[in-house]
Amino acid sequence: MTDLSDLLRVAAAAVDEAAALVKDMALEAVEAKGERDMVTNIDLAVEDRVRTFLGRETPEIGFYGEEGGDAGATGRPLTWVLDPVDGTANLTHGIRLCGVSLGLVRGQEAVAGVIDLPFLDERYSAGRGLGAFAQGQQLRVRTPGRLDQAIVGIGDYAVGLNAEEKNKQRFALTQLLAEEVLRIRMLGSAAIDLCWAASGRLDACIALSNHPWDMAAGVVIAREAGAVVMDLDGSEHNLSSSATIAVTPSLQAPLINLLARLESSPSSATPVVGDAS
Repeated sequence: MTDLSDLLRVAAAAVDEAAALVKDMALEAVEAKGERDMVTNIDLAVEDRVRTFLGRETPEIGFYGEEGGDAGATGRPLTWVLDPVDGTANLTHGIRLCGVSLGLVRGQEAVAGVIDLPFLDERYSAGRGLGAFAQGQQLRVRTPGRLDQAIVGIGDYAVGLNAEEKNKQRFALTQLLAEEVLRIRMLGSAAIDLCWAASGRLDACIALSNHPWDMAAGVVIAREAGAVVMDLDGSEHNLSSSATIAVTPSLQAPLINLLARLESSPSSATPVVGDAS
């Protein structure tokens, strides 16, 4: 099965099961998986359910999950990439800004994705060349004329290894944006940032990281809604980029100029999963 429309239907069915688990399953266990990072019984149950479902429905496609890593992704031309709960910290604190993010990757490019925000009853999906949709309506970005009219989402500050050094760049970004844009928002979920940029609730979102499970689905949704999705230097985004930035085209040039004022710091990019051929 290689038709994107067919694969999107499979992805939607997988995410149906995942979203129901997130919404209905009791939070019973929270375990540390690094400094100020965590995994819950819900994350693990969702990933197991989706891996099993996709292994049955699309055995020819690899799978890579945030919690379990590579499950037959290496050497495959297509790979499913899952974040079972994007926004786990929000979930554990009763903040309902979280979602299931399932992307489909070919080489270094995200080509399809489905994101469900179960506590907001919102579903986003897109395939390359097929458009982006939410609740049956096609998505288009907003077109503000100036940065001072824009609401910009930013990714979480870094935790764990080298967090102090990485956060120097994140703090600098926050300061630059605070001086230029209408408002800054930190929602705690890359999936929501990218979906809301696609729907016009945000005019740009900036994450100085690029984990494929966080970004794959949202990148194709934002791009198909008309956003420019780029790396920190303004080049086209792919899964090897150091940052993930989605911006409405009318603000691309001024945002690139602002980002050029950032000092460099260690990258948070993650190696691409699957076959890069």
